[in-house]
Amino acid sequence: MSGELDAAGTAIEGALFGAAMEPSQGGAGTSETGACVNCGTALSGPYCAACGQKAHVHRTLSAIWHDILHSVLHFDGKMWRTLPMLLFKPGELTRRYVLGERAKFVSPMALFLFSIFLMFAVFSFTGGPFQSGVPSNEGPLQVNMETEAQKLDAEIAKTQAQIKNPETPDALRMGLQAKLNELKSDRNGIAFIQTGKPIYADADIRNSLTKGAKVSVLKGSSTGIVWLDKIIRKGGEKMVANPSLTFYKLQSNGYKFAWLLIPLSLPFVWLATLGVRGHPFYDHAVFTTYSISFMCLLFLVMALLSKIGVSDNILGFGFVLIPPLHLYRQLRHAYSLSRTGAVIRLIILSFFIWMVLVLFASILLFLGMLG
Repeated sequence: MSGELDAAGTAIEGALFGAAMEPSQGGAGTSETGACVNCGTALSGPYCAACGQKAHVHRTLSAIWHDILHSVLHFDGKMWRTLPMLLFKPGELTRRYVLGERAKFVSPMALFLFSIFLMFAVFSFTGGPFQSGVPSNEGPLQVNMETEAQKLDAEIAKTQAQIKNPETPDALRMGLQAKLNELKSDRNGIAFIQTGKPIYADADIRNSLTKGAKVSVLKGSSTGIVWLDKIIRKGGEKMVANPSLTFYKLQSNGYKFAWLLIPLSLPFVWLATLGVRGHPFYDHAVFTTYSISFMCLLFLVMALLSKIGVSDNILGFGFVLIPPLHLYRQLRHAYSLSRTGAVIRLIILSFFIWMVLVLFASILLFLGMLG
């Protein structure tokens, strides 16, 4: 229950963030005479001609809840004009917004904030896309883990038998013990993924894991920068010591710093559209922000479909097909490209997207090391 409450709170938080950035275009007020209480300008209608504030202002407690629901569900009615355009005509939405049709649509940044918060709110209790309602012991990943676990169990039993065999030389027995420790460590890793608890708790397993982790972290390649090496080594030890906490931090930082995807993407969008004249960086920023917002909403829908039991194969097919098709349509109509030009730039931009994701993941990893 707490997960659902946290998710609802996060969604509302995102909506309020977005609504705070979005100019109001809501229903008309009731008082259309007198002076605007905000700037003092004489009123000639339901809105102030100077600052845009409604002529009628409320001071009731129920109106607070109306504002919250209005922010979450309506964005002053713009959301229901923006989402269909974002889904079916993303290029036209981008072009119309950059050319000045601002009052009709939710701004890119407001939609981005709302999408990011809502996506991670849904993920907090659905587990994300590709986590279908099929029982976990029937999923393909689980089947592979079970097969690997059976192989490891058989190898562990065989190695233990060799160690206990009185005819096994002492020198060979030491090597077999080291092998057994590694096998148990691998088996613990699978058990941790499946159940969250290790199977083997031998002191020698814990010691070998700890020593091995410290060696791999402390004796890795040096960057040549003393303070950076210190951060990497200290953070690496923390990650190895508590991987579950590390994963939680990465997930938490994922939505807190999701905005970094926009400045990271801008130079690559500019490179992919090089040669297309008449589009300053503002246009690229609008294109990028709307595109990322769509991807967040796509992941959100997939997570919900996965929750109700839609097959991972169907979701995977949709994930492979929908993003490039959407990006192609946005590129072609936002930048007025030919079909061939849009395809070429789609290929280039697809390669750049992976670079951006790697950079973003590296930043999150570094932030996780900083603690």
